[in-house]
Amino acid sequence: MYDHIGLRVKSLDNSVNFYTAALAPLGYALCSRDDSSAGFGPKGQPALWLHLHKGPANGGAHVAFRAPDHAAIKKFHSEGIKAGGRDHGGAGPRADYSPTYYAAFLIDPDGNNVEAVCT
Repeated sequence: MYDHIGLRVKSLDNSVNFYTAALAPLGYALCSRDDSSAGFGPKGQPALWLHLHKGPANGGAHVAFRAPDHAAIKKFHSEGIKAGGRDHGGAGPRADYSPTYYAAFLIDPDGNNVEAVCT
């Protein structure tokens, strides 16, 4: 379990829009926002921090969020695509990971691989 994660983003508005839509089905919300950063997590407990970064693009990170069920994963994927994410693997079983692994993958507006998973 992680305490918090920070990602650099080129456009705070685009990233807040994407993460607001994609993470809502998983029970996460925007908890904090100013001109240079935004925090998402359970209400009052931001754990994913987005930081505005004007420098060169950085390599994509991988962040996986635990989901309560398959329906939430399907909605994470569809809402994330509507909000500007790119498909990187639709909702479904991933038997090569484990017999009960069910996940979906998106590429966020900054090239990060974002996953929702339940086992």
